[in-house]
Amino acid sequence: MSSIPGPWPGVSVFLAVRDEADHLEQAIDQIFVQGYPGPFEVVMAVGPSDDATEALAARLAERHPSLTVVPNPSGRTPEGLNRAWRAAAHDYLVRVDGHSLLPPGYIRRAVEVLEETGAANAGGMMVPEGTQPFQKAVARAMSTPYGIGAESFHTGGEAGPVKTVYLGSFRRADLDEVGGFNETFARAQDWELNHRLIEAGKVVWFDPALGVIYRPRRNWRALASQFYSTGRWRWRVIKTYPDTASARYLAPPAAALAVGVGLVVGLAGLGRGRRRWAAALAVPAIYAAGVAGASGLASKGLDNKARAWLPVVIATMHMAWGAGFWRGILDGWRR
Repeated sequence: MSSIPGPWPGVSVFLAVRDEADHLEQAIDQIFVQGYPGPFEVVMAVGPSDDATEALAARLAERHPSLTVVPNPSGRTPEGLNRAWRAAAHDYLVRVDGHSLLPPGYIRRAVEVLEETGAANAGGMMVPEGTQPFQKAVARAMSTPYGIGAESFHTGGEAGPVKTVYLGSFRRADLDEVGGFNETFARAQDWELNHRLIEAGKVVWFDPALGVIYRPRRNWRALASQFYSTGRWRWRVIKTYPDTASARYLAPPAAALAVGVGLVVGLAGLGRGRRRWAAALAVPAIYAAGVAGASGLASKGLDNKARAWLPVVIATMHMAWGAGFWRGILDGWRR
């Protein structure tokens, strides 16, 4: 039974895409089977792509008359998101992305949570699902504290105020008040927006029922690039908002530094016959044992191929994220 008094408000689903030809059609079609009972549209900002995304977006707009495509010349996510929601017709704004698949009733529930809680942003969990062994390993790593931490939007929890959520649903007035997405943040723009909403005295609300299926990266190179870029931008976030530094964000760069130094010093010691230096290899060995143990605990239910990938995936997440963080610091010093 609906908790919305009177007619359902109009909703604009918005997203920014680039190089999403593999997943975009399924993501868009999933939006249009929601059956939302009020006025409804989709606004998609499309950036210059190296695959068939732009042509596919045009075909999807022909198939769905309530889908509007707007250009995003820079191709950057925050600019695209701002272009999309500002071009939207309605005051309730639900964000998706080209990798996401909305479950049935998601938009309806998002509007209900916004109304019930008065939140400025209502969102839920990223629910990663893979279709091949590497993706399945990434999905499992993203759903366990051993991979990318214990934030509620990754591992679940009770409904209530939080620091951030996956994607999210907004009122136009709240986005207008804080200026929308910060276009200087190529990554972490969702977290940064939520931080400003909270600083403005507003509430970001987590509801575990608002889970969205996410398709992880399909190969090691893409995963390493994703986490390297994320770590690089996390330094920018901490530099801008020093009070947000936490053990969760500082653990990967600390681990990457310790493992890197241990390998360099230890191998140099072996090469020069210096046993004391070689003892530094204990650090990467201990880390590897920890990853293996965590992978064993987290691998229940995975097939053999995905189980074999899991320690590689977890270590890649840690090391790439940590290396990107240190690169962000180096870039800052250079500037």
